[in-house]
Amino acid sequence: MSNYHLGFVERLSGHDLEMLAALEQAPAAAEELRAVLAREPETIDILLADPALYESIYEQPRTGMIAGLSPHLAFAVLVHRTMRDLSSATYVPEWTGAGERLPVFDAASIREFIDDTTRRYQIAEFLNSFTKVASGSTWVRTERGYRKRRYSELDPIALAEMVESLPVARRSGGYQRLGEVSLFLTGVFPDHTARHPMSPMHRVRLARLSGIGTEDVGDLDYVYFLERVGRSWYDMAASDPLLPTGLHGVLSDMAANFTQARRFLNYLTDRYLHRVDTGLMNPVV
Repeated sequence: MSNYHLGFVERLSGHDLEMLAALEQAPAAAEELRAVLAREPETIDILLADPALYESIYEQPRTGMIAGLSPHLAFAVLVHRTMRDLSSATYVPEWTGAGERLPVFDAASIREFIDDTTRRYQIAEFLNSFTKVASGSTWVRTERGYRKRRYSELDPIALAEMVESLPVARRSGGYQRLGEVSLFLTGVFPDHTARHPMSPMHRVRLARLSGIGTEDVGDLDYVYFLERVGRSWYDMAASDPLLPTGLHGVLSDMAANFTQARRFLNYLTDRYLHRVDTGLMNPVV
């Protein structure tokens, strides 16, 4: 069983297990289901992809059933539902600018990306990690001494500067989160992100902190700039020699497939979270 499968099973709440056990395809009662899923990882994928589970959560929700549902399960169901949609899609609406989508006949490459089991659970956990956004203040050393600065995870500049103030040995996790924040802003909120671009000065600053060249950063659309920066953050996180082998591979994979992850999230959020009417969506089957 992969670490992502195992981690997913361990984080299921008792209510989550009751919802899964209520499905016709469930192999056991709720009190036994966790152990069964730990032994039979393929069963998790079957249950999460069950149309009845999606319908009970998103189309015909019952208050008693939804009240105790964890975001952990809710996002995993959406990821598997979107994968199911892509299995019969011939094209996808491609984000090309704030409020703009064009049909691109390249569903196969996104389908190939999300067909990987590890990526599916990683994307679901990624979405779950943003249900609570960290913010606060930190002391930063400047030319005039230490100063207190506010930061938010969703402010790439503030977060990047905070990470740079950490000891080198502790930066890898910060670089990973910077990659995730870049993916969140470009994958889940691309329209909002495009309408609120970073100033040229901050863009150059972020480019330097992320290790990319500053020559052409002003010519890129802000979303594509953050995509490039995010890919670099993931690479920087993966370069830590002290990382466990498995995590190194996951981070390197996200760096290499950042664009496909962003496109998958664009498709999922347009279709299910924001319900954007582009006139280009493939019909739900």
